[in-house]
Amino acid sequence: MTEAETNDPAPAGGLPDDAPHVLVVDDDRRLRALLSRFLTDNGFRVTVAPSAAAAESTMGHLVFDALVLDVMMPGENGFDFARRWRKTSAVPILMLTARTDGADRVQGLEIGADDYLGKPFEPRELLLRLGNIIRRGGAGETQAPARTAPEAIRFGDFLFRFDRGELRCGDEIVRITEREREILTILGEAAGGQVSREALVGGGPAAGPASDRNVDVQINRLRRKIERDPANPVFLQTVRGVGYRLLVDG
Repeated sequence: MTEAETNDPAPAGGLPDDAPHVLVVDDDRRLRALLSRFLTDNGFRVTVAPSAAAAESTMGHLVFDALVLDVMMPGENGFDFARRWRKTSAVPILMLTARTDGADRVQGLEIGADDYLGKPFEPRELLLRLGNIIRRGGAGETQAPARTAPEAIRFGDFLFRFDRGELRCGDEIVRITEREREILTILGEAAGGQVSREALVGGGPAAGPASDRNVDVQINRLRRKIERDPANPVFLQTVRGVGYRLLVDG
């Protein structure tokens, strides 16, 4: 595959012009092809690059809604590229790595990455995380936009911090799964507004009845952690025919 071919967008397959455009940066040619095909099938326009240098060249003339960026690459690694690029761009970044060291995740988030996913990963999880950071982000800005959402939300005795993905009850950390963290983030950013099941699934053609049921299961598990009486929830409420809402203080 030549450099020119590498930097060309993947076939759009009839996608609308306003479909979110993602740049996948990874030196693994097979993974680039798999991600390109999977994301395209799920409603994204995709461009791929094998290195940070190729990505920077591509970003000079195309606007992207998000970057999927591998950490370990020859030449400039993903950490250094993300750190440098974040100084001038607010494009959301999802970092990928085969390393399992927790310090890597912290480093990635500290330098401005929006999320972090270890290899190997479930494609559906990548889709959910990517959808989440695009909803939260402001792609294509030369400067990071002012954040209108609060850094944290409170509901009853609970505090949820968006930047850390951390849930506390008083001084105690409440252990939650990555999926529960994603749901809290989406519901919390809606600030009491109604959120559809499709939005909690991540939307796209892959969503369906089975996915809706999975959301219901996750909601019930989360309720057991934040509600005194999960059968009669005070905070995490069902909106019939729509989905759910999280009632927050203030």
